[in-house]
Amino acid sequence: MKKVLYKIYSYLVALPLFVVATIVVALLVVVASFLGDTKYVSWYVPRLWSRFTIRTGLHSVRLEGMEYIEPHQSYVFLANHQGYFDIFLLYGYLPNRFKWMMKEYLRKLPFVGIACARSQQIFVGESRASIVHAVRQAEKTLQQGTSMTIFPEGTRTHDGHMNEFKRGAFMLASEIGLPIVPITINGSFDTFSRNDYSVSQGHLSMKIHKPISPGEYCKLGTKELMQRVYDTINSGIEEKYRN
Repeated sequence: MKKVLYKIYSYLVALPLFVVATIVVALLVVVASFLGDTKYVSWYVPRLWSRFTIRTGLHSVRLEGMEYIEPHQSYVFLANHQGYFDIFLLYGYLPNRFKWMMKEYLRKLPFVGIACARSQQIFVGESRASIVHAVRQAEKTLQQGTSMTIFPEGTRTHDGHMNEFKRGAFMLASEIGLPIVPITINGSFDTFSRNDYSVSQGHLSMKIHKPISPGEYCKLGTKELMQRVYDTINSGIEEKYRN
């Protein structure tokens, strides 16, 4: 009965509120960008939108490892991608202002796509040339304490287990020379995965691992670095989805 009541609530209350909030936030970001603000409004307003989405969905949040990061330091955050709520968890609760590296096709999303473009998020395609172009954009963007958040799997998991990592995120970190921060997300797959047609009430958690400094990873090959980050993130995943 509890699950049935939650489904009714999610469709009749949470979903309409989310749609309205998303449109309002996207419009605010776009308007602010035309007024010359691509930094503060495009960060704080979506941050509030993300927390609002989680709270109206009646989900609980647990955070670990916040002591490992400095709010005004630039990082490359690398997180596993379990489901849709990964975005709200990272946007809502990471203390550092950051830009997303996202797939090119997301530019076409109604309202959200133009808001992301106007707020100078980094779009990247599948080709090496596209990755190199994204790195060049990031070099210009990641200044004055701004960080970058990337899902190195490139897409959401189908079964809760992590997919293999793509090289683009690690090319970016190496080119720019920022500390890499592995992040483990749990609960998002069971809450709203790519296989689901509705949201389930759940517990979301984000574990921030100790940063890997440029001095550490410059001694590693790309494959070794990718494996180290993969193993670190995987170590924090709940046992049923751990590889």
